[in-house]
Amino acid sequence: MPGPKPTPVEPDLHLPKSVDVVVIGGGIIGASTALELAERGASVLLCEKGQIAGEQSSRNWGWVRLGMRDPREIPLMVESLHLWQGLDQRIGRETGYTRAGILFGASGKRGRGNLERWLRHVDGLQTGAKLVLGSELNDLLPGNQVSHECALFMPQDGRAEPQLAAPAIAEAARDRGAVLMTNCAVRSVDTRDGRIAGVFTERGRVSCDFVVLAGGAWSRLFAGNAGIDLPQLKVLNTVLRTSPTEGPDAALWSDDFAMRKRADGGYSIASGHENTVDIVPDSFRLARQFLPAFTQEWRSLRFRLSKRWSIEVQQDRTWLPTDVTPFEHCRVLDPEPSPKALRQAWAAARKGFPVLEQSELVQSWAGLIDVTPDAVPVISGVDHLPGMFIATGFSGHGFGIGPGAGRLMADLVAGTAPCVDPAAFRLSRFTDGSKVRPDPGY
Repeated sequence: MPGPKPTPVEPDLHLPKSVDVVVIGGGIIGASTALELAERGASVLLCEKGQIAGEQSSRNWGWVRLGMRDPREIPLMVESLHLWQGLDQRIGRETGYTRAGILFGASGKRGRGNLERWLRHVDGLQTGAKLVLGSELNDLLPGNQVSHECALFMPQDGRAEPQLAAPAIAEAARDRGAVLMTNCAVRSVDTRDGRIAGVFTERGRVSCDFVVLAGGAWSRLFAGNAGIDLPQLKVLNTVLRTSPTEGPDAALWSDDFAMRKRADGGYSIASGHENTVDIVPDSFRLARQFLPAFTQEWRSLRFRLSKRWSIEVQQDRTWLPTDVTPFEHCRVLDPEPSPKALRQAWAAARKGFPVLEQSELVQSWAGLIDVTPDAVPVISGVDHLPGMFIATGFSGHGFGIGPGAGRLMADLVAGTAPCVDPAAFRLSRFTDGSKVRPDPGY
């Protein structure tokens, strides 16, 4: 089956010769950054090699969650939740956002003690977060046959529609003066006197003072050609959607499966813990940096040797502005879903919620998630290249945190007071001797 179809965004007709900022990547991070900058009066060019939200921004679960995040992300997610709540009105378009609550079940990997320890990180934030069990749990998940001792309930968490959100945000950025170019890959940056002076696209050069790289799974490849060491790998996640059916409004995350109600009446369902890791040349180049993460998460990772090895081993890693780049050879990453993950998640979901037996599996897809060694994003300037900024490596957490990440990125580019402390997201943490590893909060 083909992947989800995001709302089509028609490109502008003419590539500008000069702008203040070029944003590379038309996912939710790039679109949110473009919107924030355009609202502040900057001239912005958003360049996407394929289509807006063509990759992970339309393929994710659609969760907008604070619950069970790495503690370093909590302040930024609080900011993002605030932005989501007024986003549709702000941009004059539908994103499908609704605050329906998310439950995180206590199970093998995440016991009650884990949930209680994580709860301490949101003390004083007035989130309404609490542990629920017994009849209260059943009221939130009517008809469930899931064997959970209890669950963490996050009533302020919610969902939005990935196929709607990033295109709507990008169109809003255009309303405010941004130029949107699709099927227009940025090949490389141009520098003068050691700082950003422009970019070379497949359609010509554009002068600019600032570049924001928000390329998702492609960011490491682009950064490497620019002389920037960005430790980032890709992880594949498989999702299915069902036909419309009755069921709980709140979303659920458990070890066996995760599910959330969709605006079309069906459910998006995925494995709650298993991700597929394709062994590629970068797996060996970055093995030492990712070892703590692999050691901590090995039970939820399925390593395999697939055709991605041959794809990436043949991929150019450096090129000239006049060369046709890997970004032009592959406009949209559309990986095949894992049949095993599909079978297991679908079977577990129907066992947990027998009402799903009345629905059909109508679509499945996969997406490649950009991950960092500590599962925390890079939202940062590049110290040795003034004018260059990076927003990537969101490690499967990017959709919900996207509006907040866009605001923080715009703050850094504009040189204004950041909405949250950006220290945890600095690129230099990978080289300054910091202890780099995931911290789930418990």
